[in-house]
Amino acid sequence: MFRYHTVPVTAFQQNASIVWCDETMEGAIVDPGGDLPTLKAEVARLGVKLVALWLTHAHIDHAGGTGTLARELNLPIIGPHTGDQYWIDGLPQQSQMFGFPKAEMFTPTRWLVDGDTLTLGRCSVTVRHCPGHTPGHVVFHNAEARRCFVGDVLFAGSIGRTDFPGGDHDTLITSITERLWPMGDDTVFIPGHGPESTFGRERRFNPYVNGF
Repeated sequence: MFRYHTVPVTAFQQNASIVWCDETMEGAIVDPGGDLPTLKAEVARLGVKLVALWLTHAHIDHAGGTGTLARELNLPIIGPHTGDQYWIDGLPQQSQMFGFPKAEMFTPTRWLVDGDTLTLGRCSVTVRHCPGHTPGHVVFHNAEARRCFVGDVLFAGSIGRTDFPGGDHDTLITSITERLWPMGDDTVFIPGHGPESTFGRERRFNPYVNGF
């Protein structure tokens, strides 16, 4: 069965998530943005064997710790989509701009495209490309558990910012309505910041996307 545990990290309280198959205990960290000792301690406490790092997108609070953690633990970096290459290239500038520890540079082991499948033990996750917040943003959906890790595409009561370079409001709305809503109203999503919600609740009550 697919399991997960969310750990807020960095001054931006970004929801890094440890995800794993509870039969094999193979796991990954979604968006290891920082506070690496905390993340490693939680992985050890849970007894998870990390096999990869997964990125939804390459903003500093989501990707800042990725290069260091991949090097320290010899892990592949999976994602995001190639549209975020320039955000990866700019991680040192991002870390300086926002007062984060210096981000270690990296090249993803594998870029992701819409429809890709990732596996952890006996669990599989579908990748959907959801641009708008950033051009290369992806989300990770486990249909069996009805969970989706959406990064900064959608929040409880809000949506991702589109005023950063490469952001586009109309594209973001299309990503939400055409890529997320078909996953089902009862699907719980884990956003990049703040509490979990369901797609059904956001369709009804989120002022940015209700009626779509």
